Amino acid sequence: MVSERQHTTNTLLVTGGAGFIGSNFARCALRSDNASVVVLDKLTYAGHLENLRDLLDDSRLHFVRGDIGDVRLLQTLLGEHRPRAILNFAAETHVDRSIDDSTPFLRTNVLGTVALLSAARDYAASLAPSAREGFRFLHVSTDEVYGSLGTDGRFSESTPYAPNSPYAASKASADHWVRAYAVTYGLPALVTNTSNNYGPYQFPEKLIPLTILNAVEAKPLPLYGDGGHVRDWIYVEDHCEALCLALERGRPGERYHIGAENERSNLQIVDSLCHILDREFPCATNPRARSAGIRSYAELKSFVVDRPGHDRRYAVDSGKCRREFEWRPRTSLAAGLRHTVKWYLEHRSWCEAVQKDNYNRERLGTAARSGGQDQ
Repeated sequence: MVSERQHTTNTLLVTGGAGFIGSNFARCALRSDNASVVVLDKLTYAGHLENLRDLLDDSRLHFVRGDIGDVRLLQTLLGEHRPRAILNFAAETHVDRSIDDSTPFLRTNVLGTVALLSAARDYAASLAPSAREGFRFLHVSTDEVYGSLGTDGRFSESTPYAPNSPYAASKASADHWVRAYAVTYGLPALVTNTSNNYGPYQFPEKLIPLTILNAVEAKPLPLYGDGGHVRDWIYVEDHCEALCLALERGRPGERYHIGAENERSNLQIVDSLCHILDREFPCATNPRARSAGIRSYAELKSFVVDRPGHDRRYAVDSGKCRREFEWRPRTSLAAGLRHTVKWYLEHRSWCEAVQKDNYNRERLGTAARSGGQDQ
């Protein structure tokens, strides 16, 4: 029988912490003076130590390369670091890649989550009653589990699941497993479903960084179909602040939506990015743009064949999160997009490092590989 033990006061185990949202969350968590973060990441193509470069000298950050499906490793980490919470960001996230091959999504998003839940359950059971009371398992999920919306309305926490892509199906399955562990075993777990994140350290396969990097290289800016697919955009740091509050104020067994109510079509997002780039890096000062003979980055827009099963619109009602956490997003979409454009312009070496031998900004998710993006 495992003896009861306390958890370390403010240690967090962050799986997938070298990815986009996970690395931003690690920064957010470490703003608290007494916090320490253990990052567990497999370092697949979208998880990169470059995302944590500014944190690696901080003694409060401990990085471990490993797979959330490795139960023995999980048991070792939990026993050694005794976290007060586990936050699961580890996931394959690119819809187009899930269309090409769904196997990694099943392996990581479903089986990996189940392995993590099993380890968390055993760990929580080993804690002394006072420590067990404060322990949390927070599973970070997506609004894509609900499928597609019509022209009005928003997803609520009671909206039935209706995933339409292999990626969304894998995340929906993981959400259900978290709920099952909470109900069956009493694991103090929460699920958050967020809208589209954007900001620093996002891998360039996604719409916003892909548009920025293609534009400065005077390459086509691909838009699926008519460009009218609508997403609710939230700046990643606002999302991470909400997650920190969810750990403190969220009720075990509940789910919370985190969104900023910034609905825009993909075409509107690309037009906004082009406008910002025209101001921050005018075509007249960009040798590649001059060579291509363009006067505005908007001239590079290119409409391509739509993605199979492409959901038309997502939007989440985050009223529950706002009420219970007393949270509001700090960053307007205009300010967030400006900051994001400037970050990518100033971090070209990061862009080159994370893409090297991994990704050439080719289209994925269809037999015809000619430009394309994910949101």
